[in-house]
Amino acid sequence: MERYTEMSNSIEALSWTIKAVRPTLPAKDFDRSLQFYIDLGFRHKLLTDRLAEMTLGMCSFLLQNYYVREWADNFVIHLFVSDLDLWWDHIVALDLMTRYGVKTRSPQLESWGVRVAGLIDPAGVLWRIHEVP
Repeated sequence: MERYTEMSNSIEALSWTIKAVRPTLPAKDFDRSLQFYIDLGFRHKLLTDRLAEMTLGMCSFLLQNYYVREWADNFVIHLFVSDLDLWWDHIVALDLMTRYGVKTRSPQLESWGVRVAGLIDPAGVLWRIHEVP
């Protein structure tokens, strides 16, 4: 029991050192995906010619010039926002569907009581945008 308590305390201490988690997203066409995210509002910082850090508010991820269809088609990012309608209006105004050939799903109330919209990026990565109070 003492060892469990010690381990629990050290895990708690470790948890306070975490600053961020950044997933790495695939890009079928790196330049196209990079521009897609820039248009969506993300700031970018090229780390190499094949890797970019994408940041918007507290959200960040790495976009890499690497693509495996099975990976991209099963990759889901959940973005939690306080105003889903504002996000949806922004997505529609950008005309991403026409400009990039991406798919979207308008905000809908899910069975678990949360409104969620969907956006699939040019590589096939699904973004689920959840409204939280």
